[in-house]
Amino acid sequence: MERLCGPKLPFWVANQTLHTDSPDLPECFQLSVLSWLPCVYLWLACPPYLFYLQRNNKGYIMMSVLNRVKTVFGLVLWIVCWTDLFGTFHELQQGDSKPPIYFVTPLVVGMTMLLALFLIQFERLRGVQSSGILFIFWFLSVLCAIVPFRSKILQAKYQSEISDKLRFTTFYFYFSLIVAELILSCFNEKPPLFSNIDTDPNPCPQSTAGFLSTMTFWWFTSMAIKGYKNPLEAKDLWSLNKRDSSEVVVPKLLREWEVEQAKAHSAVDQSTQAHFSKPPPAGETNHVGGESSPEEVEVLLSKQKDPKKPSFLRSLIKAFGPYFLIGSAFKLLQDLITFVNPQLLKLLISFTKQKGAPTWWGYALAFLMFFAAFLQTLILHQHFQYCFVTGMRLRTSIIGAIYRKSLIITNAAKRTSTVGEIVNLMSVDAQRFMDLTTFLNMLWSAPLQIILALYFLWQNLGPSVLAGVAVMILLIPLNAAIAVRTRAYQVEQMQYKDARIKLMNEILNGIKVLKLYAWENSFKEKVLEIRQKELNVLRKTAYLGALSTMAWTSAPFLVALTTFAVYVTVDKNNILDAEKAFVSLSLFNILRFPLNMLPQVISSIVQASVSLKRIQDFLSHDELDPESVDRTNTATDSSVTVVNGKFTWAKQDPPALHNINLMVPQGSLLAVVGHVGCGKSSLVSALLGEMEKMEGDISIQGSVAYVPQQAWIQNATLRDNILFGKAYNEHKYRCCLDACALTQDLEVLPGGDLTEIGEKGINLSGGQRQRVSLARALYNEADVYLLDDPLSAVDAHVAKHIFDQVIGPEGALQGKTRILVTHGISFLPQVDNIVVMVEGRVSEMGSYQELLKQNGAFAEFLRNYSLEDIIEEDEATEALIDEEENFPDDALSNHTDMVDNEPVVNEAKRQFIRQISIISGDLENPKSRSVRKRLCSERKHAESDSEKKLPKVEKLIQAETAETGRVKSKVFWEYAKAVGPLLSLFICFLYGCQSAASIGANVWLSQWTNDAAQNMTQENVSMRVGVYAALGMAQGLLVMVSSFTLAMGNIGAARKLHYALLDNKFHTPQSFFDTTPIGRVINRFSKDIYVIDEALPSTVLMFLGTFFSSLSTMIVIVASTPIFAVVIAPLAFIYIFVQRFYVATSRQLKRLESVSRSPIYSHFSETVTGSSVIRAYCRHDAFVLMSDMKVDENQKSYYPGIVSNRWLGVRIEFIGNCIVLFAALFAVIGKDKLNPGLVGLSVSYALLVTMSLNWMVRMTSDLESNIVAVERVKEYSETKTEAPWEVEDKKPSPDWPSQGNVEFSDYSVRYREGLELVLKNLTLSVKGGEKIGIVGRTGAGKSSMTLCLFRLLEAAGGEITIDGVKISEIGLHDLRSKLTIIPQEPVLFSGSLRMNLDPFARYSDVEVWKALELSHLNKFVSNQPAKLELECSEGGENLSVGQRQLVCLARALLRKTRILILDEATAAIDLETDDLIQSTIRTQFEDCTVFTIAHRLNTIMDYTRVLVLDKGQIAEFDTPTNLLFRRGIFYGMAKDAGLAQ
Repeated sequence: MERLCGPKLPFWVANQTLHTDSPDLPECFQLSVLSWLPCVYLWLACPPYLFYLQRNNKGYIMMSVLNRVKTVFGLVLWIVCWTDLFGTFHELQQGDSKPPIYFVTPLVVGMTMLLALFLIQFERLRGVQSSGILFIFWFLSVLCAIVPFRSKILQAKYQSEISDKLRFTTFYFYFSLIVAELILSCFNEKPPLFSNIDTDPNPCPQSTAGFLSTMTFWWFTSMAIKGYKNPLEAKDLWSLNKRDSSEVVVPKLLREWEVEQAKAHSAVDQSTQAHFSKPPPAGETNHVGGESSPEEVEVLLSKQKDPKKPSFLRSLIKAFGPYFLIGSAFKLLQDLITFVNPQLLKLLISFTKQKGAPTWWGYALAFLMFFAAFLQTLILHQHFQYCFVTGMRLRTSIIGAIYRKSLIITNAAKRTSTVGEIVNLMSVDAQRFMDLTTFLNMLWSAPLQIILALYFLWQNLGPSVLAGVAVMILLIPLNAAIAVRTRAYQVEQMQYKDARIKLMNEILNGIKVLKLYAWENSFKEKVLEIRQKELNVLRKTAYLGALSTMAWTSAPFLVALTTFAVYVTVDKNNILDAEKAFVSLSLFNILRFPLNMLPQVISSIVQASVSLKRIQDFLSHDELDPESVDRTNTATDSSVTVVNGKFTWAKQDPPALHNINLMVPQGSLLAVVGHVGCGKSSLVSALLGEMEKMEGDISIQGSVAYVPQQAWIQNATLRDNILFGKAYNEHKYRCCLDACALTQDLEVLPGGDLTEIGEKGINLSGGQRQRVSLARALYNEADVYLLDDPLSAVDAHVAKHIFDQVIGPEGALQGKTRILVTHGISFLPQVDNIVVMVEGRVSEMGSYQELLKQNGAFAEFLRNYSLEDIIEEDEATEALIDEEENFPDDALSNHTDMVDNEPVVNEAKRQFIRQISIISGDLENPKSRSVRKRLCSERKHAESDSEKKLPKVEKLIQAETAETGRVKSKVFWEYAKAVGPLLSLFICFLYGCQSAASIGANVWLSQWTNDAAQNMTQENVSMRVGVYAALGMAQGLLVMVSSFTLAMGNIGAARKLHYALLDNKFHTPQSFFDTTPIGRVINRFSKDIYVIDEALPSTVLMFLGTFFSSLSTMIVIVASTPIFAVVIAPLAFIYIFVQRFYVATSRQLKRLESVSRSPIYSHFSETVTGSSVIRAYCRHDAFVLMSDMKVDENQKSYYPGIVSNRWLGVRIEFIGNCIVLFAALFAVIGKDKLNPGLVGLSVSYALLVTMSLNWMVRMTSDLESNIVAVERVKEYSETKTEAPWEVEDKKPSPDWPSQGNVEFSDYSVRYREGLELVLKNLTLSVKGGEKIGIVGRTGAGKSSMTLCLFRLLEAAGGEITIDGVKISEIGLHDLRSKLTIIPQEPVLFSGSLRMNLDPFARYSDVEVWKALELSHLNKFVSNQPAKLELECSEGGENLSVGQRQLVCLARALLRKTRILILDEATAAIDLETDDLIQSTIRTQFEDCTVFTIAHRLNTIMDYTRVLVLDKGQIAEFDTPTNLLFRRGIFYGMAKDAGLAQ
């Protein structure tokens, strides 16, 4: 420095700076260090910054006034600096030579000003609205210029005249200009041209926020205020930043993943080539052993193939790593700054010891502490912001990837993971990644912090530190062991939770069936059993949790204790004074965080790695081969060709279809017939490319439309379901509706075709769903139509209408290629070709006539039923009639005199009726049409039975309400009640004791350190150490007891709340489930119960902990410096102010987030179930887009949520930093009265408070958000219940009903309050053993009538009596267990087949087998290896629809009650099975009362009486013969179905 400044200007003078009351820095120091510091910073920061700007171009900004002013000031600055330089040259010429520093500094500063000028313009061209780099530069410049500013004034004051007028003037010019620049750089430029800010209705202010605003998250304030004034709504949320949206994030990840997959595939390919290319050695080729070489190759291959799986982790790192690293850089900085404060504390304590030190030292230290803490706050929150945004992008991209994958995975892969599991991948596993990113930096940051802390501790206390470190290291395995056990318990608990949710899901899906069968208790027991196991695991976790909390609170104390004890006892000269004790304590407190985080991070990483593997496996599943169906082949004239097809559902399964050869000519209609489970639906799937093609070729020309067997309906409006993404064309749309007979249904729906259809089409009847599905196919004009039994669920006359209008030779689809899977024989004569399937093979194929001539299986099958029968083999029929004496001459005469004991007769008679039906079906007479028209017009005002109208509201499903406003104290009270009021008080008391013990220990320590100051003696060391240890141990014990008691209370509450919810849901009436989406109820059972089980207890624990620790801090500081009490009031005011703003906004954001989360999953599960339809219609991309929109919508409320935490953090930590500042300031002011021990105590406590203040607000908010779960669970456990299951004093006798007489007297019913009556004043009486058929148009109230018998609908007026007992008076279970129903849709639960037949295990195996035999399932079941224990998958997916129907029949046979109700049970079954069922019912239930809701009239033609309902009233009620004779409605229907001439 001598060389630069010359001998006259010294660089550093201690007396002038440190040891004086008015310090000043020497001129040389001012000119060199202070001037160069900002310059060095700018030149270093420039290259990386320019590189960044080069890469990120946001478009340019127009020159604004602000920009011009900045530029002009920059120029002037440069001129000012160089004026200095030229002044020095001028003086040189005058002969007054100055030291070199006077040349160097102005030159350097001038150059730097030019660089700043260049940056101002370059940033403008690159679209930077506010520059952090320049702001820091101007800030540093002003900071460094303050010292010369003061010293120049002091010099002028002491000297009579100013010696160096030029430099004096230029400096003040310079100073005012850099201050101006600093102020200007706080303002923002306008956004760049053409940025999307202008087009966006509600852009996120972050993109236009300035540097300061970004650092302090000031830009969020507008939302905080808005959220405080009134509860936020979805429309208030800002749009998602483009860079965080699905359209940017997901493709980024997918690109990397594809690269990974390609790598893996190429590696596998190379290894296979390598092995197969080796020719066997010449000598061995004829050798017998030569044969074994393929197996060897296999072995080698298997060794080779394993390691190379595509790594999902690598693709994640490539996609999101770079952004995350910026956050890591911030973290590094923050770690280093953390250690500044303990050093400053050391100086502060030594300052209070020195009596004569200048007071400005103390103030400087206090403000330095404040400044360091503040800087640390800003940097820490920037780091968090980067981490959280990375986490958010990870979640978006993982959900996107899983969604896209789930649309194209094979059926085999789908079988390995249920919908629930895939949704879990989306929710739980993606969430884990999100949580991990926040902590990931701790992996390297924790060791770094530990090393630094140990280094400083060693400096402070020497080798005794090792004792403390040893304790820490000993605690690590304890913590790790606890973490491992907890992890194991978590896994176990997850399994129980999954099992419970899966069961609940099935229960809620089949709740109607449970109610009809009165099976609730059995399933309730099953749920509670799982729940009990879950709670046991939770309890074990709680024991561990209490231990780990103790370890976490006592660790720093134990470490301090051992270190201090060792330090004092090792050497007599070691004196524990305040400086050593409290600096060490604050370092130990720093240590506490990384030591605790490490095990957590590691377990978090373990969890995430499990998730990673699951996601990776899912994303690596086989995909459907898009090439398996050749869509391009135009060589042949047939539009669908299959050659030697062999197909299977999964590669390892036996083929489901073999040697299939099909040629379907362009424009022809092909019918596929065969028994249940013979592969008809599989054939359609194969044509769609849904099955694995083992050999052969398929080609389809043109586009495909597909109608699945079970209609797939989206949760959207009816119109959207039909349009399915096509543009709306009024005329075409109306034609489709007419053709599919939907026009009448629309008049009934509350909103016409804009009615919202619930999940799974809940508010449409089976037939309506099927017709909507058909209308969708018809509207999507395709070339090839694959129709999988579309006519099964509709009434006979509707089926005929649809066949004529749509499918048949005259229908809307004529000229298109149609493949129709059907059970309806009456349509077969009108099709071009018929394929007969038998056990996965095509047994015959040809036209109707050809197949009859071939006289094969089909002819056999038809001969029983068809028209030819009567013409060709009249004699046979007559012979049959002659044989049976009791067969009446007039087949349609009075049937009551039929003796029903011979099934054969019955069969003969039914065949005869069928024959007639087929004849008349062919002789379509013109009149029948008009009858149908009349029927329709009459029905216009009827109310559809399946349509549950809501009064004047078009939405069936009410939007889930997000609670608004503050959580009512009542909810907290509810929770406290669930925990136990006395227990709650006791818990608070324990926490108070624990804080007292902790304060006591530290006060004792401060007394101990004062010993040293007074008499430097060692006499009472053992006493000091002993009491300190005792107090600490007491604290540890109290912590453990309190957290354990708390956990017990919480688990008790969780048990009570879940039980109340479950109990209520089993008692809730059916109407609730019809209007509430299942997802919403499931959400209560999964999300909310999870919160009550796991999240809430930990939140309460943290809240109590932070609350008491903040409280004790305040007590300690006030006790040591009472003047601090003055500051508490304003700080507390600001704190509460910020806290209220934050809590109001953040709570609402969390609610919005959780409400917008469920649509992602419900849309997803909908997609998975309908994936084959989506693929068939090529709507893949549209659905991906919908999913992305839903995810973005969710992230839109999640993102402000993270930012609100940062916003809060910066503000609350600022208050914490103020507490540090004031504690230090007051210590400096009162340093004469205070001993060093107290100063150390109060400041080290203050340094701790920031953390707990921040956490306290966060926990208050979390507590409010989580307690909402209690509110939501309460809400659903207090919904209206149905009548009691059992009424003790009204119990019917055990053998009731013995006769089976049913009487309706003046009976009316409605679906829900405020709706019209569905049944109006029915009066009828049925004698025991009568067989009643119930018919009527859709919506006439047929199903409602059966629901009334079971009291799923309660009477609005009138009575039903069964055998003299009024059913409204007895318990529901007593009633329902005495009736049997075979429901319209067969519902199976996952579990064994045996459980599905007999959940209460009331019957013996013999009885069960008997029932299976009668329901014709015994062959199927006995062929299964597991026999009765055959596992049914979710919803019975592994049985065909027909088999499921037979299982329902078997259930009915087992229960064998006096009254049987059949609801369209014959819909999805082929005719033979249908016959089996009908004959079974006729024989097994002949002495029972049977009500059948019939769609095929021929099934009820021989019933005792037929009840015709119309618009909820009895239109006709008489024997079938009389009804035909009366020529009323029934006659019209029979004529339509071709059963009457």
